Amino acid sequence: MISIEPVIIVEGRYDKNKIKQIFDTVVLETAGFGIFKDKEKAALIRRLAQMRGILVLTDPDYAGFLIRGYLKNIAAEGKVYHAYIPDRLGKEKRKAHPSREGKLGVEGVTEEEIIQAVRRSGVAMNGEKETREEKPVTKADLYALGLSGGPDSKEKRRLLLKKLDLPENMTAGALLEMINILGGASLLEQVLGEI
Repeated sequence: MISIEPVIIVEGRYDKNKIKQIFDTVVLETAGFGIFKDKEKAALIRRLAQMRGILVLTDPDYAGFLIRGYLKNIAAEGKVYHAYIPDRLGKEKRKAHPSREGKLGVEGVTEEEIIQAVRRSGVAMNGEKETREEKPVTKADLYALGLSGGPDSKEKRRLLLKKLDLPENMTAGALLEMINILGGASLLEQVLGEI
């Protein structure tokens, strides 16, 4: 098992079961949209973010991004990491039908994809140091490169997200955060050169 300090926040019990087989840390579930009404759990998550940090690991669909945004807001005064599993089409084995968007959730992707997503979040694993780039990319850099604020920015971001194996629903701000975690300006320059 891989030990990490932050508490992992997932959407449901099947996600929780899968994550507990991989990581040695506390894992909390939001009960999907239930977190929006559960003030006690929200207060607990806020406190855990301040004490240990939280790692948000939701599905790469619209619902997952809504929950992720809510958790980011309620835990803003603490340390919040984001792990993004890649978009994979398919359905989980236990389900009769795929999700509305046809994407696999946390429970449906491989263990290796989950570990890679957590590694890419910048969280220290098994006592390693956190990974952060020294020269960060800024919003102005994204604008100058045509990745935000332009007529074809959305398409350019879509290509970049695909190349980085990140979910297509990420906002420009979330993309900026992930670029800086993954390697900053040097990574962005390299990937843009390959597109």
